[in-house]
Amino acid sequence: MGNIIEFENVSFRYESDEEGVTLPLAVNKVTFGIEQGSFVAVLGHNGSGKSTLAKLTNAINIPESGRVIVDGMDTADEKLTDEIRKTVGMVFQNPDNQIVATIVEDDVAFGPENLGVPPEEIRRRVDDALKAVNMYEYRTSEPHKLSGGQKQRVAIAGVIAMQTRCIVLDEPTAMLDPNGRKDVMATIRKLNREMGITVVLVTHFMDEAVLADRVVVIDSGCILLDGTPREVFSQTDKLIEAGLDVPQATQLAQKLAGMGFDIPTNLLNEHECIKAVCKLLRSK
Repeated sequence: MGNIIEFENVSFRYESDEEGVTLPLAVNKVTFGIEQGSFVAVLGHNGSGKSTLAKLTNAINIPESGRVIVDGMDTADEKLTDEIRKTVGMVFQNPDNQIVATIVEDDVAFGPENLGVPPEEIRRRVDDALKAVNMYEYRTSEPHKLSGGQKQRVAIAGVIAMQTRCIVLDEPTAMLDPNGRKDVMATIRKLNREMGITVVLVTHFMDEAVLADRVVVIDSGCILLDGTPREVFSQTDKLIEAGLDVPQATQLAQKLAGMGFDIPTNLLNEHECIKAVCKLLRSK
């Protein structure tokens, strides 16, 4: 299908600190593409550059060198910024920082209104977006009365209503409880699988990254690993060196294999682990 986002030898650093000390590169000569319709997870420890990378996708950050191309548009061209952000929408960690209205449906309508979308089209987009994230019944609710997970789904609906083809989510579940995380992840997978929206998920949760088609691991501003979840999480030593964990199922499988049990070491989730253990028990 081709790439919707291209990084071409991209480097970025934040402005020097108050004492005039030049800061190191937050992103260092990164080259990779994100395929239209894919679900890509970006992993990295705190300070690795993963959030900086996310903000380069829609011109919040502009490269110091190299280029970021979004659907043929160079993010460094200020005349194209609005069009780029219509193509790639961002959802951030704290949903309270993204909600601007006192009623849910008004908040979801905010983006399309700013784009000059006709009122009748806004009504349709808002309803469709809220239904897509299973929040339609809360359309007349006050956002401050919602749970964290519900607020985050409203924030996602606001991006959907702008009809972006790609959604970049910067640690959207970091402030949520387990139920909120589960609901948001189910929403993200639905948008990707049923609506064909490209998803870039920045996360530090291994069980979320396992759900993606592709995992990109960032370390010190560089790409350390890039592949399918099974390919990436089989490289345990590199992940640990980068300050990351591996999925619990993978850890258990590797421990069992280390104890001499005949079990695959590249298992990714509970279901695969249970299946492998049952097969092992039947063979005894």
